[in-house]
Amino acid sequence: MKFPSALSILLIITAVVAVSTWFIPSGNFANLTYNSENEKFIITSTEGTQVLPATTYTLDSLNVKIPLDKFTGGDIYKPINIPGTYHSVEEQPQGFFKFAMAPIKGIINAADIIFLVLIIGGLIGIINLTGAFTAGIAWLAKALKGREYLLIIITTTLVALGGTTFGFAEETLPFYLILVPVFIAAGYDAMVGLASIFLGSVVGTMCSTINPFSTIIASDSAGILWTTGLTGRIIMWVVCVTLSILFILHYAKKVKRDPSASILRKQNEMLKEYFGVNAVREVPALNLRRILILIVFISCFAVMIIGVSLFEWWFIEMTSTFFVGALIIGLIYRINEGKFAEEFIKGAGDLLGVAFIIGIARGISILMDDGMISDTLLYHASSVTEGLHQGVFINTLLFIYSGLSFLIPSSSGMAVLTMPIFAPLADTADLGREIIVNAYLYGMGLFHIINPTGLILPSLAIVKVGYDRWLKFVWPLLVILLVVTMISLTLQVYL
Repeated sequence: MKFPSALSILLIITAVVAVSTWFIPSGNFANLTYNSENEKFIITSTEGTQVLPATTYTLDSLNVKIPLDKFTGGDIYKPINIPGTYHSVEEQPQGFFKFAMAPIKGIINAADIIFLVLIIGGLIGIINLTGAFTAGIAWLAKALKGREYLLIIITTTLVALGGTTFGFAEETLPFYLILVPVFIAAGYDAMVGLASIFLGSVVGTMCSTINPFSTIIASDSAGILWTTGLTGRIIMWVVCVTLSILFILHYAKKVKRDPSASILRKQNEMLKEYFGVNAVREVPALNLRRILILIVFISCFAVMIIGVSLFEWWFIEMTSTFFVGALIIGLIYRINEGKFAEEFIKGAGDLLGVAFIIGIARGISILMDDGMISDTLLYHASSVTEGLHQGVFINTLLFIYSGLSFLIPSSSGMAVLTMPIFAPLADTADLGREIIVNAYLYGMGLFHIINPTGLILPSLAIVKVGYDRWLKFVWPLLVILLVVTMISLTLQVYL
């Protein structure tokens, strides 16, 4: 007996969701889209379609306060739920064949991020062929001798800064194969490297300050300026990131002093072989050519971050960046064309399991939408908070958002679907709407630490660490962050 694999966990969840569509009533909200070509708002419901001229940047009469430039998705923009329009519809139970098709639909739907992962895998394969990683890791481990703890502080802080500014999430997936070997070579285990990257991303995004994919779009959806409540979020970022770093440092110090204290003690030798750390004994020279290769590799990340932050790049542009990087590295190292293709395909194949996990997780959301139970759960979640005392109300909403993030792991998707429904509840509870935005940020962020439909399972698959090992490691920090978050929200309500 052992804990199920990530693929099995997701298939079990998919089956549970399929069964639940037979018992949870189907329903939906009328939704709003915007056609930029015709400059028309389109309202769609079971009663038909209504087209309205887009004469202003808001639709106050519908209590939807989202500027046109915050809609996403091309000429026909992502639908937004309209408050007060929920209604029951004909049941849409999802049977065995729908269950079987859900993972396939998810893989097709998630093709953009899947190809990013596969192309990065190919790039890693090419770099491994050159020996640049091995040489670079050996040099870095030697340079940080006696100061290895700086790796944890610097990595977690930088990733958390990316999370709070532009939602650094899927973009972290390539970092595991590069940075985790550095942590292992420094005398830690793979969990320390995994935690520094993943917790940095999640906690940074949870305490988003200027992140356009969460804070800004959610604030606009709530009808307030995104700067409202900014000071409190900055304080929360400092507190939560500091707590996360201290937590990782405590575990890392214990593991470095006594390797048998590692949660991964039964896997450590296997992980060293997997990441090639044991090969550091035969260190290739860090010559000019390998230095150039590492510079090109690091530049790929820099270009990706600049493109996403300043030029609205997304998966096609990011994926192309890494593909071009692989070609340039092949030219620098003068790799034979046939050998290049072989190693690139082999590297991509190493991450094929991760690609399947991403696709199957996406299929769960598709299955819920096909069964038309997502809006039903959202409607009843909003009803739970009616009539509650302010402190109880905001903390209940925190847990509701945590639960909903299992169904809607996308931060921007959660914002546009739920904020028009939940933001008006602040008015009835005599609260500022920025507190609703904070409950959304903190609720999603906390659950993302362990959310099986989010990025944790793909991240664990890359590092070859079990979900049960992660839960055992992270639950104390999760409890600490939950307490801090509830205290913060309660203080915001009363102060």
